[in-house]
Amino acid sequence: MFSIILIVLGLCLFETISSIDNAIINAEVLSGMGQKARKWFMTWGLLIAVVAIRGLLPWMIMWIVNPYLGPIGALTASFSNDSTLKAALQFSTPILMMGGGIFLLFLFLHWLFLEEKNFGLPKAEKFFMAKGIWYYAMVSIILCMITWFALRIDSMLAFGAVVGSTAFFITHGFRQNAEKSESLAMSNSSVMSDISKLLFLEIIDAAFSFDGVLGAFAFTFSIPLILIGNGLGAVIVRQLTLGNIDRIKKYLYLKNGAMYSILVLGFVMVLKGFSIEVPEWISPLATFAIVGFFFFRSKDEISNQNSVQPISAYQNAQ
Repeated sequence: MFSIILIVLGLCLFETISSIDNAIINAEVLSGMGQKARKWFMTWGLLIAVVAIRGLLPWMIMWIVNPYLGPIGALTASFSNDSTLKAALQFSTPILMMGGGIFLLFLFLHWLFLEEKNFGLPKAEKFFMAKGIWYYAMVSIILCMITWFALRIDSMLAFGAVVGSTAFFITHGFRQNAEKSESLAMSNSSVMSDISKLLFLEIIDAAFSFDGVLGAFAFTFSIPLILIGNGLGAVIVRQLTLGNIDRIKKYLYLKNGAMYSILVLGFVMVLKGFSIEVPEWISPLATFAIVGFFFFRSKDEISNQNSVQPISAYQNAQ
């Protein structure tokens, strides 16, 4: 029971933190929409986000990787006593872990090398930002090395690594297109109707949730637990979207915490792909520790800013 609670809380925290960017976009787009459309987003939109994306997507991934399990077997394999289901799950686990691990590692490296950020670890992050031109060389070398070692074990394991890299670049393309459409969706003009904006929000939610869904497999293979943990995270993100997004924006380094958590989860999944045992508690505890570190870094930054402002006001008065 303790393990289950830890996994669910870890999933919830990871989903919430990794969706901060999504919540900010949601809040900005919703600010230009009518009350009826906002209510629809918080009811039916939430149902789509929890059930269709964070419930059906991991179940479909399990089913695709394990076609012989069938739809019911893919749902129950992680806690079933059926020896056939367990054997199929044991065979497919390294392939799924390898693909998901490569996806998350590429995602982290893209953020580290290329994306604008608040520098939570200034020296290291500024160094890599200055070397952004080497991103594609870095991920290509990593893919070649991992594929080489995977081929010595199983060709399907190597194929899983290639699928992970392919999935990253496809979803990255969707994200880039969504970001280009963001400014249009946020305008209060009639260029986009509320229905169009709602569709845009659901599409971008699906694109931004893919890393959370794949990262969930570093915590557990149990689809019900993934649905509960990620679903709770999705509910929290929706609540942040409505009431507290300006406050969340003040915590500058939460995104850093999410990305370093993704690095750890990606590394854990690659290790599991190579059949190296990693205790189940590592992923949730690492997530809590990393996010906690950057949360308190953010609080310190807020305190510093608040202490500087009164001094500046006093100097201006003088």
